[in-house]
Formats: sequence, structure tokens, C-alpha cells
Amino acid sequence: MGVTWFNGEPKEIIVTLTHNSITINKSGSQLFEFANQVMLGYDVDKRLILIKLLSKDEVLRGDIPEHSRYNVSVNTSYGRITNKAFLTRIDSLFNLSLDEKGSKYRADWNKSLNVLEVYLEEVL
Repeated sequence: MGVTWFNGEPKEIIVTLTHNSITINKSGSQLFEFANQVMLGYDVDKRLILIKLLSKDEVLRGDIPEHSRYNVSVNTSYGRITNKAFLTRIDSLFNLSLDEKGSKYRADWNKSLNVLEVYLEEVL
């Protein structure tokens, strides 16, 4: 009998929201390795937060206003976006009661839109 190598299933993308930051687990942060900045958005009807990755070329093109772009820091085990104003609005719109401890939500990568979709209905 030959050797069979274990290949674990890919882990889910989990996003933790606190009152001032968005933290993306390792599975999701790998998507951000080549992102220069991000855009943040939301869809009230679908209860989604949207995080759009921006390449260096997109940032330098000049058609996306500076006040619409946000920094993302990517470490070996997570990615983080700090934006208290955005999270205050999200907290208010979706009645999330965000605190320092944070709440975890499932997320999926939408390849066609180059966007990470965070499902606010799916608290983990």
C-alpha cells in the first residue's frame, strides 16, 4: 500500500469585528497579501460588509478618492483594517453592539467582484 499524504480541508474565512477594527483570520488574510489598500462598503438589505482589495495600480490610477481608500496590515496569521468611523456606522445600521472583545462572522471571497463578503447574519 502506498503513502497517502494528509491534506486538511481549507479553513473558513472568519472576520472579527470590534468597535474599531476588522480582523481577518489567516485563511482570509492570504487574499490580502498583494493588496495595497482596501475600500469598505456595506449592503443593508443583504446584511453584508464588503471589503474590496485595491492593487497598487488601482491606487496610483487616481480615480479612487483618497478618503475612500483604507490601509490594511497583513501579518503571518491575520489581516487588520482599523477604521472606527466605519465600524461605528456598521454597529448603528445593523445593531451589532460591537465591543473590544469582538464578534466573529463568516465570510466568503467573491472572485468576480474581487471582494470579501462578510455575512452579518452568521455570528459564530
